[in-house]
Amino acid sequence: MPSPRIDNLQYANWSEKIFRQMRIGGVDAVHVTIAYHENFREAVLNVEAFNRWFEQFPDLIFQGKTAEDVSLAQATGRTAIFFGFQNPSPIEDDIRLVQVWHDLGVRFMQLTYNNQSLLATGCYEAEDNGITRMGREVIREMNRVGMVIDMSHSGERSTLEAIEISSRPIAITHANPGFWHSALRNKSDRVLQALAESGGMLGFSMYPHHLKGGSDCTVAEFAKMIARTVDKMGADRLGIGSDLCQDHPDSVVEWMRNGRWSKTIDYGEGSASAAGFPPQPTWFHDNRDFGNIAAALVAVGLSAGEVAGIMGGNWHRFYANSFAGENHGKT
Repeated sequence: MPSPRIDNLQYANWSEKIFRQMRIGGVDAVHVTIAYHENFREAVLNVEAFNRWFEQFPDLIFQGKTAEDVSLAQATGRTAIFFGFQNPSPIEDDIRLVQVWHDLGVRFMQLTYNNQSLLATGCYEAEDNGITRMGREVIREMNRVGMVIDMSHSGERSTLEAIEISSRPIAITHANPGFWHSALRNKSDRVLQALAESGGMLGFSMYPHHLKGGSDCTVAEFAKMIARTVDKMGADRLGIGSDLCQDHPDSVVEWMRNGRWSKTIDYGEGSASAAGFPPQPTWFHDNRDFGNIAAALVAVGLSAGEVAGIMGGNWHRFYANSFAGENHGKT
């Protein structure tokens, strides 16, 4: 069976159209955000919504829980959907909910969004105090059950401490290297080195605020950045985490950035004049465009094996090593 195509982060306004675009683009698995700031009950309602889509479109999608489900998706011409949180809000202040959410299929959880959480510090805080007492305990519990620690929106100290504390490799599912573009969300060479040395994974983002040149970034420039990162981290620690927010109205950005913590608009990434979703680059409008990335990676000189790994094979291996229960160490 050929190497799968995996996108390890999307937050779309889900619909039959998008699920069919996944199939046209040959996307075998997608890690989808089912919560930003939702509490436990609200996040459960988002699981219910996906359960309805699984019932409505069984020929297109199904819930993925193991690495074997990616192979099943390939064999049956469908897309496996893996759940994740971009904030620990759904566990509220109860560490026992980590197990509950894993049982419900959640396989990734960010320890922070952009702000300080009960677990760690987000990248928009002025001071990064690192992993909290509760954060250390939650990391151990996530390691035990097989839920991946995601530090995409976290500050540098918190990220480095999470890598050190975790007994299993962590992921940065959707960010780019800071050497290419200095957005607060992008990651330093120090973080990239620690991530690679610990067996973790970096997912490259196509969200325009993470791209050098924003919406005008070319696919050739994006591919050259990936090739430079291969030189720094090795090709086997890299994948795609597009951060595709397809078909959402601009009002959804307010929920993503503000949640319930602020009464005023938090513009976060970007400027006050561009508070909504920025236009996608021309070479990546939706799931049908993944072939453009693969072709560009070939054009910059990466081998067929390296390209196959970055387009999904590396995430597939990471899933196999990460989603089972305890007693699986770093690779």
